[in-house]
Amino acid sequence: QVQLVESGGGLVQPGGSLRLSCSASGRIFSIYDMGWYRQAPGKQRELVAAIISGGRTNYADSVKGRFTISRDNAKKTVYLQMNSLKPEDTAVYYCNHELGYWGQGTQVTVSS
Repeated sequence: QVQLVESGGGLVQPGGSLRLSCSASGRIFSIYDMGWYRQAPGKQRELVAAIISGGRTNYADSVKGRFTISRDNAKKTVYLQMNSLKPEDTAVYYCNHELGYWGQGTQVTVSS
């Protein structure tokens, strides 16, 4: 059983930055791929960024160059640094574990 707890969401103006964190329970973390997804009102949940156990990353085209996913295996935490935020980035952001576990979500609102 793995529990994921996200934090770091909030309200930010366009062009601003936020860093999301996702802390995982469980004894083993480093061998699993992790990802961040988001779901805006009326839309399907979509992959934002993923990081495999070896550290390779991939991003949705809409966030490339603005978002950075990283992980600290010692802390069993994955991060999503979000820069140059746009109103269309507004969504609930979810942390995902390779074994199919999800966090509770954290709201990100980009608005002036």
